[in-house]
Amino acid sequence: MELDKNTDKVLSVLEQNGYEAYMVGGCVRDRIMGREIHDTDITTNALPEQIMEAFSGYRIIPTGIRHGTVTVICGDVPYEITTYRIDGEYTDHRRPDSVEFTTDIADDLARRDFTVNAIAMDRHGNIVDPFGGREDIERKLIRCVGAPEQRFAEDALRIMRAIRFSSQLGFRIDVRTARAIYDMNSQLSNISRERIREELDKTICGRNAVEVLMEYSNVIISVIPEVKPCIGLDQRSPYHKYNVWEHMIRAMAAAPQEDLLLRRTLFFHDIGKPPCMKLDETGRGHFKQHDRVGAEMTEKIMKRLRYDKRTIADTVKLIAYHSKKLKNRTDVKKMLSVMGDKLFFKLMELKKCDNSAKNPFVADENHVFDSYMEMAREMIANNECRSIKGLAVKGTDLMALGLEGEEIGTILEEILQLVMEERLTNEKRALTEYIRQRCSR
Repeated sequence: MELDKNTDKVLSVLEQNGYEAYMVGGCVRDRIMGREIHDTDITTNALPEQIMEAFSGYRIIPTGIRHGTVTVICGDVPYEITTYRIDGEYTDHRRPDSVEFTTDIADDLARRDFTVNAIAMDRHGNIVDPFGGREDIERKLIRCVGAPEQRFAEDALRIMRAIRFSSQLGFRIDVRTARAIYDMNSQLSNISRERIREELDKTICGRNAVEVLMEYSNVIISVIPEVKPCIGLDQRSPYHKYNVWEHMIRAMAAAPQEDLLLRRTLFFHDIGKPPCMKLDETGRGHFKQHDRVGAEMTEKIMKRLRYDKRTIADTVKLIAYHSKKLKNRTDVKKMLSVMGDKLFFKLMELKKCDNSAKNPFVADENHVFDSYMEMAREMIANNECRSIKGLAVKGTDLMALGLEGEEIGTILEEILQLVMEERLTNEKRALTEYIRQRCSR
């Protein structure tokens, strides 16, 4: 397991100053698994002031001196270096009230969340693994260090982290750990919405997301109660083979793992179905307006989880239009106008993923969305008018004709629709003549 030069340098500096130094946590787990490593955390028996002295020639950020953490910048890469410690009580269910420094690496590993994250490795490849983390990696198992009830009572976010790791790594959750997740997920109410949001986003992008979300739906309900009516709700439709909840997450899993916007939108896309469901005289289910209702519900949920405004706006817009049907070239151009170029293509991909989680005959129609995307690409390449900005007349032209106020916007929108429907040519003379005739009526 060859180290990059910056990591090797940081570990070497500590060793050369007479201290122990280990990589610890997820970076070691990912090295063992052969996964890409993003951040490297380091633990040492050096005290914070000794760490700062050892790295006196480096840029140092005293990020968490109280809890024994110093950030050192090496080669423009930040490294969090933390003194071995034993955590005190967690009265806020998130962070220890106090920490006690220790000289034993095993004491430090004992405070960590899961065995697969409680492994340390020095720069020479020597491993410290007192809780069987390597064996659990081989068994593909997420298991708490010590008693899961204690681990989750200390920091309830670990409940979300457990299902996130299961989703990302494709590992099953140990029976006792799973039981504690079921019993204690209400404690997530003690955790900030921002932290919940971060773990949720990572969970839905995992390769094992469907299985995890199906098995631990009660955890999702504890943070998004609006999901509960979706679970087990039979859609009673010839188009659907899954209940609402399973359809949502299977559609989500059809999107690329790296496409967070698309996955998140699909995770929420049919959340408006339960309040909109109506049965006809044959017992078939109908969900009129579920796209609009779902968009409104999703906006409230995402605001509660502190998503940023742009992310909320894009997600809500996609949900609001996800079931709108397109029939021809004019419909494609109008949808481009409504969505904007980037979101239009995202909407078409969303529709394909949505269909993939329905009965097979529905998914067979997905080729039509490819044709719509090809049409849209041609329209964009030809710079065909699809917005008021693209019209050959501007607001100033209408003012010169004696129009003012809201009437200008109304007429511009009217002629845009006529141009997109190809009932008017986008030429200044033709548009001006139309406006004159309209105003003389």
